Amino acid sequence: MTTAEEEIRAAARKRERSKAAFERDDAALRELFVKWRADGYGPSDMARWSGMTREWVAKIAPDPNAPRKKRVVRIKRSKPAESDD
Repeated sequence: MTTAEEEIRAAARKRERSKAAFERDDAALRELFVKWRADGYGPSDMARWSGMTREWVAKIAPDPNAPRKKRVVRIKRSKPAESDD
């Protein structure tokens, strides 16, 4: 094996381990957001503590007591063709 091949293979293995660790830690953080949001903590506080944005925290852990939003489906309709009458 060449030095380049060894370095690239080692870097690829390191990247895979880092990616797996990130995904594991990210899932744990998301679970904590949901848990503490259900206990009454707001997304602004959790965002400040975690360094994330408030919007991101609110998306991950929406207010469990908030009423469901209605989904609005809009259908785009074309205008009828003008007649030459």
